[in-house]
Amino acid sequence: MSYILTHPDALIRVEEVNGKRVIMVEPKNGLFTPEKKWVTDYPLELIEHVLRVKGPAYLCDEIMRDEDPRYVQHSFRWDILSYIGQEDFVGRRMLDFGSGSGASSMVLARMFPETRVVGVELVPEFVDLARHRAEFYRVKDHVSFQLSPDANNLPPEIGDFDYIIFSAVYEHLLPKERQVILPLLWRHLNQGGVLFLDQTPYRWFPIEMHTTGLPFINYLPDRLSLYYARRFSRRVNSDASWSELLRRGIHGGTVQEVMKILDGEERKAELINPSKLGVKDHIELWYQLSSTTRKPLTKKLMMYGFRVIKAVTGVTMIPTLSLAIRKVC
Repeated sequence: MSYILTHPDALIRVEEVNGKRVIMVEPKNGLFTPEKKWVTDYPLELIEHVLRVKGPAYLCDEIMRDEDPRYVQHSFRWDILSYIGQEDFVGRRMLDFGSGSGASSMVLARMFPETRVVGVELVPEFVDLARHRAEFYRVKDHVSFQLSPDANNLPPEIGDFDYIIFSAVYEHLLPKERQVILPLLWRHLNQGGVLFLDQTPYRWFPIEMHTTGLPFINYLPDRLSLYYARRFSRRVNSDASWSELLRRGIHGGTVQEVMKILDGEERKAELINPSKLGVKDHIELWYQLSSTTRKPLTKKLMMYGFRVIKAVTGVTMIPTLSLAIRKVC
């Protein structure tokens, strides 16, 4: 059986094949679409819901975030379980901050079926889609989603958590917002609990890969960085503002910045070193994170290069941050 879903920017075909749905996106008007085809277990009504919320460009990508084990699941496996053992999550409470449309929370629900997962998001349409996903998977007994009242507060009476997942969010916060959001989350973390901050670009990596793709841009003054991005980056419009680039994540983050904000709360923050799943340090963790089905020679050479830089300078120079921070008092 075949279905046609219409949209002004694309034609979407959905075919039933062996109990699954094959989604094929045919973009119009030069629409950029990172993934045009995906085979899913989602029913047609859930596919349509994703399309309404995310549009055709990111229809397949949004579903893959949930279903593809090489995507969010791969990241969470290393970003979480290289720090804390699976058994430590049993009977605990976890906050998925900035849970979006629920893909990350669904992955967490599968990874930690005996953990209570609470997703928090600012956009009502995203929360509705997340709840639809939880209903489809029948995980509403241990996964729930709440709408934040505003960008600087959590829902009232949300309670405290043993673990907080802060994934691919920090880089999109403006500098003043970082000073508000991190302490807010820290106050809702139980003593002995862990905040995971991951998938955030490292600000001082020589190539800014997240927003512009340009080398050395974060070493320049802001006004010069804006000119450089407008003039030479294909990802940036010629009329883009600096605040827009900050919102898109151009400045990434640093360990020092994160720890300084948390230390200002007068509650000791302890940075945990990854030591599980055979990982010994953050460089090896980066290598595992950046490799899915294959571990190409280029990645190995980069890893060796990062080790040389650390041996000579003492600096861990890797493209992204993967941090686990324990609240010890």
